Amino acid sequence: MKVIILDRDGVINHDSDAYIKSVEEWEPIDGSLEAISRLNHSGYTVVIASNQSGLARGYFDIETLTAMHKKMEAMLAKVGGRIDAVFYCPHEPDDACDCRKPKPGMLLEIGQRFNVPLKEVIVIGDSVSDLKAASNAHAKAILVRTGKGVKAEKILAAECKQHDLVPVYDDLAAAVTAILQ
Repeated sequence: MKVIILDRDGVINHDSDAYIKSVEEWEPIDGSLEAISRLNHSGYTVVIASNQSGLARGYFDIETLTAMHKKMEAMLAKVGGRIDAVFYCPHEPDDACDCRKPKPGMLLEIGQRFNVPLKEVIVIGDSVSDLKAASNAHAKAILVRTGKGVKAEKILAAECKQHDLVPVYDDLAAAVTAILQ
């Protein structure tokens, strides 16, 4: 089984420093839904792993989060795509959970649920925490420049030489094109 894990905000849909709090605010990044469809048609199981601290902060409730995901699923279906599972951390950064990225708990759970070694899994994110979670879970990381990606790329370049080991693409569509080549 080929599994790929995507962050949501900033990778699939536009992100906001004020959080994506409503169905109306959830808008896909150009080409992201089609990229997911291409992954599906190439035999990939596509899973979302997303920090959603807006739940704990009271910015939105579980019904709103579910409605955002239903909108995403409906839009994906129109282009022949699907998300096979959505995992999210509902906790705030100061909570002592194991699931909030950069901790690997969410990714480890995905590996167990899908019975796949994480060293064979690609994680695509737009933040340093996404990349660190991938590293902490021994998965392969890819950075996209959408969302917080440009900022993350600068941080990686300043902090470590591992930046050269993490592939960077302009967006999810470009990353998927590279993966499928």
